[in-house]
Amino acid sequence: MYWFPVMRPTEDLTARARIRNAALDQFATHGFRRATMRGIAADADSSLGVVQHHFGNKEGLRDACDDYVLDFFREQVTRGRDLGQVQQPSISNEVFVRAPAVLRYLGRALAEGSPGVVPLFDELVSMTEDHLSQRPDVSDPRGDAAVFVAMRLGVYTLHGHLSRALGVEAFAPESLRRISASLLEIIAPEFLGTEAHRAAWDGMEPPASAESEEEPRREDHE
Repeated sequence: MYWFPVMRPTEDLTARARIRNAALDQFATHGFRRATMRGIAADADSSLGVVQHHFGNKEGLRDACDDYVLDFFREQVTRGRDLGQVQQPSISNEVFVRAPAVLRYLGRALAEGSPGVVPLFDELVSMTEDHLSQRPDVSDPRGDAAVFVAMRLGVYTLHGHLSRALGVEAFAPESLRRISASLLEIIAPEFLGTEAHRAAWDGMEPPASAESEEEPRREDHE
């Protein structure tokens, strides 16, 4: 099963990266309007002055979070596309297990209409449309792609309601495997391609505890 990089341990991060990660969590938990600069500073074990030095204001923090999430997903999409796995629902399990704050933030940002995540939705739609356009049996690749991406991302946006309906936390690893299995039941094998659909089922095994051997991002350590 294809793995995704782990978010860096807090002690390995620069002050700027710790603040950004704290902002991801605070914005995801409280929303942009209710989250405070002081709360983010406290969560990052920093001070308001340091937060303002690095990001200026709360809008600057949100922009940094949006940029981080976009870069994170673009990297994963590129790697998944190279391995032919980007359409697999089980891929989101691996992302969540290794970077839960990213998906929590993404769900909240999509629900709140954060302008910074618009490019991500559009890129995912375009990429899926390109995939579907190669198949002669698809009559509306754009429409199918848009609905498919909205359905996939809706799991993150509506995770609170989904948790209530399932009776368990939707973002727990076991729940995500259950959700991915349901998506695979709903999605026709022909949509993903029979081989990709079968590979997705094969990838439903519980994720192993993996550690990334990837080089740290420079911004997180400088």
